[in-house]
Amino acid sequence: MELHTQTARAALIEASDLLDSLMPKLDALRTELEFKADDTPVTAADLLLQQELETLLRARLSNLTFVGEEESAGWEAKPTGWVAVVDPIDGTENFASSLVEWGTAISIFHSGVHSASMIALPELGQRIISGDTLKYAQSRIAGFSSGMDQTLVDRIAEAPQARIYGAAVYNFFGVVTGRLASFTNPVGAYSWDVLAGLPLAREHNCEVFVDDEPYDGRYLEPGRRYRVEVHHRYDRHPRQGSLG
Repeated sequence: MELHTQTARAALIEASDLLDSLMPKLDALRTELEFKADDTPVTAADLLLQQELETLLRARLSNLTFVGEEESAGWEAKPTGWVAVVDPIDGTENFASSLVEWGTAISIFHSGVHSASMIALPELGQRIISGDTLKYAQSRIAGFSSGMDQTLVDRIAEAPQARIYGAAVYNFFGVVTGRLASFTNPVGAYSWDVLAGLPLAREHNCEVFVDDEPYDGRYLEPGRRYRVEVHHRYDRHPRQGSLG
């Protein structure tokens, strides 16, 4: 494992531990929310967790450029040196409603090259960090984004089984582990929504497309939307039995 990958993975393990330790505080802040200009909610927990993660990652990764959903500082920076892209709470609508289908997404790059990513579902006791060994389920269920347009409606109608969970991180966890056969977002999502899940999907032999082109692991610029489609490929790894 390369040094930059080792360093990033170690920072993500610490970030996961920090997330778990903060859960009582985050739970207490669920209902302290306001609405952003796009009518999406942000809670006091989003803000606290982003601040805590930024502090930790800056302490572990020198001269870090921090790109967080809830603060535009860093959005315009070029991906030189260490860059961390963070969605502190993906699925804030679910979180604020006391649903468990939400999570935290962190992706770390060095000099524009992906080093390691994490998707964590703390209320479900689940996480994936780059380098983890997984067992894979086998599903025919297709997961879809919650933003609606006619393309999404048509795709749902074509699926043998369809689910809308309202959190990209939850969908990525599902498709990476084979609990979902696919995840499709034809409406588009921001880099902090998808930039952790995309490299993890590639690492675990999924077919991954961004804006209808094969995803090659590149850094995605903040502030614009990207269409995403991921397919779990059961034929690309040995069947290892059911997930617990």
